[in-house]
Amino acid sequence: PSTLKFYLSTVLSYFLPLEIRVPMFMATNDLMLELQKDSIKLDEDSERKVVTMLLKLLEDKNGEVQNLAVKCLAPLVSKVKEPQVETMVDTLCSNMMSDKELLRDISSMGLKTVIAELPLSSSGLSLTVSVCKKITSQLIGAMGKQEDVSVQLEALDILSDMLGSGALVSFHSSLLSSLLPQLTSPRMAVRKRSILALGHLVPCCSPALFSQLTEHLLTELAKGPPTSVTRTYIQCLATISRQGGHRVGEHLEKLIPMVVKFTGVEDDELREYCFQAFEAFIRRCPPHVATVTQLCLKFMTFDPNYNYDDEEQQEEDKSDDEYSDDDDMSWKVRRSSIKCLEALIHTRRDLLLSFYSSICPALLARFKEREENVRADVFAAFSTLLRQTRVGSSHHGNIKAGSDSALSREEEPAVAMLETQVPVIVKTLHRQLKEKSIKSRQGCFCLLTELSHTVPGALEQHIPALIPGIVFSLTDKSTSSNMRIDALSFFHVLLLSHPPQAFQPHMQVLLPPVVACVEDTFYKITSEALLVAQQLVRVMRPQGQSATAGRFDPKPFVKEVFSATLKRLKATDIDQEVKERAISCMGHMVCHLGDHLGAELQGVLAIFLERLKNEITRLTAVRTITLISASPLKINLSSILPETLSVLGSFLRKNQRALKLGTLACLTALVTHHAGSIKPAALEPILSELPALVDEGDMHVSQVSVTLLTCMAKWCPSSLAKISSSVLPGVFRLVHSPLLQGAALAAILDFLQALVLSKTSNLGYSQLLKSLTDPFHRSQSSDSTIIHRQSYQSVARCVAALSASCSKETPATVAGLMQEVCVKNPGSPESARVLALLCLGELGRSGSLGRSKEVQGVILEAISSTNEEVKTAASCALGSMAVGSLDEYLPFLLKEISAQPRRQYLLLHSLKEVISACPASSLSAHVESIWALLFDNCECQEEGTRNLVAECLGKLTLVNAAQLLPRLKQLLRAGSPLARSTVVTAIKFTIVDQPAPIDSLLKESIGDFLKTLQDEDINVRRVALVMFNSAAHNKPSLIRGLLATVLPHLYKETQIRKDLIREVEMGPFKHTVDDGLDVRKAAFECMYTLLDSCLEGLNVLQFLDHVEEGLKDHYDIRMLTFLMLARLASLCPAAVLQRLDRLIEPLKATCTTKVKAGSVKQEFEKQEELRRSAMRAVAALLAVPEVERSPSMTDFADQIRTNADMASIYQSIQGGEGGGSGPAESMDIS
Repeated sequence: PSTLKFYLSTVLSYFLPLEIRVPMFMATNDLMLELQKDSIKLDEDSERKVVTMLLKLLEDKNGEVQNLAVKCLAPLVSKVKEPQVETMVDTLCSNMMSDKELLRDISSMGLKTVIAELPLSSSGLSLTVSVCKKITSQLIGAMGKQEDVSVQLEALDILSDMLGSGALVSFHSSLLSSLLPQLTSPRMAVRKRSILALGHLVPCCSPALFSQLTEHLLTELAKGPPTSVTRTYIQCLATISRQGGHRVGEHLEKLIPMVVKFTGVEDDELREYCFQAFEAFIRRCPPHVATVTQLCLKFMTFDPNYNYDDEEQQEEDKSDDEYSDDDDMSWKVRRSSIKCLEALIHTRRDLLLSFYSSICPALLARFKEREENVRADVFAAFSTLLRQTRVGSSHHGNIKAGSDSALSREEEPAVAMLETQVPVIVKTLHRQLKEKSIKSRQGCFCLLTELSHTVPGALEQHIPALIPGIVFSLTDKSTSSNMRIDALSFFHVLLLSHPPQAFQPHMQVLLPPVVACVEDTFYKITSEALLVAQQLVRVMRPQGQSATAGRFDPKPFVKEVFSATLKRLKATDIDQEVKERAISCMGHMVCHLGDHLGAELQGVLAIFLERLKNEITRLTAVRTITLISASPLKINLSSILPETLSVLGSFLRKNQRALKLGTLACLTALVTHHAGSIKPAALEPILSELPALVDEGDMHVSQVSVTLLTCMAKWCPSSLAKISSSVLPGVFRLVHSPLLQGAALAAILDFLQALVLSKTSNLGYSQLLKSLTDPFHRSQSSDSTIIHRQSYQSVARCVAALSASCSKETPATVAGLMQEVCVKNPGSPESARVLALLCLGELGRSGSLGRSKEVQGVILEAISSTNEEVKTAASCALGSMAVGSLDEYLPFLLKEISAQPRRQYLLLHSLKEVISACPASSLSAHVESIWALLFDNCECQEEGTRNLVAECLGKLTLVNAAQLLPRLKQLLRAGSPLARSTVVTAIKFTIVDQPAPIDSLLKESIGDFLKTLQDEDINVRRVALVMFNSAAHNKPSLIRGLLATVLPHLYKETQIRKDLIREVEMGPFKHTVDDGLDVRKAAFECMYTLLDSCLEGLNVLQFLDHVEEGLKDHYDIRMLTFLMLARLASLCPAAVLQRLDRLIEPLKATCTTKVKAGSVKQEFEKQEELRRSAMRAVAALLAVPEVERSPSMTDFADQIRTNADMASIYQSIQGGEGGGSGPAESMDIS
């Protein structure tokens, strides 16, 4: 284009008189901007001129012009043809050898720029390869120039860049042979750069080269070279272990003993590098963990120049500062060994218990470390140990004081071991909390915070020892802001996780520094201090104690907190977070100490009303008013109530869910506690907003809305006069919704009871009953009213709830329902009979049925009905009635089960309901008769019936475990295969996910039941696997100790057995049937569950062997193993990377398989689902850090990117899981 010609001519004309600098700079800049445009095209002559001129400009005397010339090279690479790029590279390389240092530096920058721009796509690959060839040969020459170190360094730097781009595969071996000699260079800088370059080479080189490099290092180390060279080799080992990812795995057996040997050399720096190498190895799942741990424990105390003598501790504390030895490098050894221990704790949760006996005491002993940096690492390692304990502990995240952690803790031996160490931890730390060193104090607070999270309440006895340290950090003049924030943050966690009584005696000391922090000028300190002040208010008068009952008098402290908080509450020009926390803190003051505020109270309430009207603070204000209105102090809100109600009513229209929920909760609290001050007219606007909120689209909002209606019915019944036309139809729609269950259903039951008791006009018992049951009496021919099974249950529960509130109406209701069941009214649809039966059942459950003989007759007749729905409803009803009056119905039920083999299945369902729903105390009298009946039926031929018998047996065992569990064990030994499968299935139903009295007995005997994994009957093995899966899922603590014996049998069941595969002839076709498939499937399901619950008990590499087999198995099993692989990629990335090359092949095979052209539709769908599932596993693998170092994975990623079919599947998976990026962006891992 003419413009470019103009730029060229301008630049070239300025190029002659080099003295005219400013125009020169301008022209080069213009050229660069022009080159960056995509539209630009150069002819050959212009290309040559521009390249020659830019290379000449690199020698310009002006640095800025040189820099611009380098920037011009980048866009030029993709614009000019190959010969010109080669000219550029040749000139830059020869400049690199120049004697002029400036020219060398700028050329080196130029080369890096060119390399970064070389195309990696297949189309431009030939250019890249030929350019790299040129550069490499020149650079290898440059590296040989021993006389000039800076040339060597630049050459190594550029090589590292090139290796990072992955375009040098063909030169890897020559590069390796030229890099290895540099490791013995006399200059340390050259060695370091060489190690870096090798680090870049390792991820992309072939396995053979990797082995060659490792062998070279091992051979050289075995010769016992000088110490300085040994250091370099060990550093190199650490780097290739970090960079080489999974490949290091197979060499570790040889590497670790070699490095262990060198820790014996008296050289601190060498030892430091050895431990850094161990740390890199440990992150790759190494062998020899015990050896490495012993070495770390030995050298973490290595301090030859200093004497830690406990008796002289006090004097030594003083002399710490005077001691200084600049040549003492032993702290580096200690630091690296502690970091290595931290890596071990982080990667090996399975060894947690042994860490508590070995590493934990050693770390505690090092809390006295004199070197600040090393001490910070000791704290960090101990905090990692605490975090790992919490990950496995069942109460993580719960830091409320007095939580039921006793139950969860008894199965957490690690937590129990930690608790015994708490006094030692506090004894060591409380002295350090008052030291000058800020880094140490921050480490202490971080560690104590982790401890409070891991074992809530553990520090209760030690609070007096910790308080001086907290106060010191808050008041010390030299303390930084971060230090104060850390101290406040820890104090907040401490207050949350310990009972108020522990802090009350110290209030005099604690409050002033916190109040001073509330008044601090830095908003982050103020914000954190307000959180602490809020908790201290709670400590002054914990809720549940009246002002006089508590021994602690908060009066002296109220004014101090109040004035500081009020100042922050009134301010409008402060940070949003401070505003919100000031509102919340003042809300707690009003709630806990409102009676001490006197005349100030009304002013505070007025501010709350202001904040409620402000969009930014309204949500916090809503929550605060909720808190105040429920206060036991009965705060008088009449001054702000009318306006508050009207503002809250407007919030129900807002499209912000959190605000809606908060507002509904606030209104409920106001109506419940302040009904006397509310006029019915004030609630009308609120009622008009509720119909829109009672909707199955959002069950939680519906539930909270119905709870508000219930409170209105109880406290302000007059306000509900008009609801039959507004919100009530919505409530009935909800009752008939298939989605209604749980808490939302319970809320509706409460509402209907409150409504019928409120005696509101036109909403009596009969009207409500009619509205509930009407849809079931209409003929179901019209499509619009298909009734879902769930709504039968919901309506039956509602009818029973209404009857319970109006007991005098019950007999008439029961008579009507019985008539409905009995009378074969041709006009009455079956749905009405089903509903009537379920209503009778629910009425029977509450014990208000009466007339048992008639009812039994009606039920038996219904069970004999031809209609399946009616039969099921009758069985369900009979179970519910028996729950309500055991003595009347249970003997009848047992008699019928024995007498009616044809109806046994339905009647056993009734029995299951009785055993599940009755409390153990009332069942115990009937246990023997039920057991005898079940025992007789445990060898039933029909599998469905047998499973029901097993469920009943399991749930019955929970009633009296000590007596019945041994009987099951006995039956296991004596019974037939069918009886054994029934017993094992019964055990599955004794394992519940809540703590239960049977747990300790089960733990002792579950090993006997798991022996059925070796049973000769395949069906017994299958149910044993299902039972094991249930245990692993619901109560992992039962089986953790047995994994070593159980896993071999589990893995054995994952293998395909030829003797279980048979051919069946179906007409002219032969069909293969695999009788072992169900067992294999059950085994793989167990493996999947173990990943979540018992990962620390698995040898992941052995586990992966079986996953790998499963990837080639039947459709169902492949689907499971794809899921496992995705899970493993996030849980144990290091192990997965080690096996990556073997895992990719089956995934690739699945993704590229095509279904035969003539196959049926199901085959296509199955294959499509398999491919999607495999692709999800691939996506999970691609998300693993360092996966790009695997050449086979990179190839597969390229294959996906270039194959339209696979790329679209990949893209749809990424889109479906929230990452809408296609493979181009998310998989650019070349």
